[in-house]
Amino acid sequence: MSNFFTKNSAKGSSTGKTSTILALTKELYGPELSKTRVLELNASDERGISIVREKVKNFARLTVSNPSSEDLEKYPCPPYKIIILDEADSMTADAQSALRRTMETYSGVTRFCLICNYITRIIDPLASRCSKFRFKPLDNNDALLRLQHIQQQENIRLEDGVLEEVLKIASGDLRKAITFLQSAARLHSRLKIGLEDEDGDLELDDQDSQEQITIKSIREIAGSVPKDVLDGILKISEEKNFQKIFKIVDDTISEGWSGVDIVNQLHDELILNDLYSSEQKNQFSQILFETDQRLSNGTDEHLQILNLITKISQVI
Repeated sequence: MSNFFTKNSAKGSSTGKTSTILALTKELYGPELSKTRVLELNASDERGISIVREKVKNFARLTVSNPSSEDLEKYPCPPYKIIILDEADSMTADAQSALRRTMETYSGVTRFCLICNYITRIIDPLASRCSKFRFKPLDNNDALLRLQHIQQQENIRLEDGVLEEVLKIASGDLRKAITFLQSAARLHSRLKIGLEDEDGDLELDDQDSQEQITIKSIREIAGSVPKDVLDGILKISEEKNFQKIFKIVDDTISEGWSGVDIVNQLHDELILNDLYSSEQKNQFSQILFETDQRLSNGTDEHLQILNLITKISQVI
């Protein structure tokens, strides 16, 4: 068995990478033996070269403890330990270089699992020493079934189409979808006035008095840009009046809408619209790509959205 790492095939997270490797270690060692044979480091830990030289190396060089007869009867218990490095793409280049030598030296008793979102941030010497497993975004049908299960267990009242809207906004990220649903449930739960539980916290009212969660409230919680705002931006773009473009961009940013969300939603409005030709869509894609890249690098949202809408107006 070789070292391996898991990664997303597209930008995003919450596709089950960490859950998969943790489930695998429990299947290999069981709940007791996995405590001594599995070391998990995530993004909250320091990921510099000192951690690799000390904590990782010290764990990797330890001999494997003998499993009990009970563990051997129930689990395979292979003769090696596993080190899990979650969000490995956040490690420094020096730390990754130091890890390369450690992986070679202690390969007899230790296996490594590197979990990342961006394979380009993993140095080639590490990637070449691993078997690769790609995780694609979760299927909408499976994610919908999970959200429906949560709704039933928590007795949440929903407007028709809310769960579908949650999945659409989350873009395949089940963790984000569950968070949106949880936030909406809290927002729409009424408090029992004057009633407190044992800890002194106000109690939530029962199901009958809970407000119904609507698609509009989900969009507000997620910070999704309203359809009328996007339509207004595109309408002004068609007029090719810079003063009006400047005003609507200024108003949109002043209202607090995220520049990244505007870019993402404009992508769907432009690329999936049959009114535009293939050549226009190619130009839209290039403009949106450049804007998204600049926003990711931390540039000013107001200037980039203004530049985006101005260029879109020239193509339209």
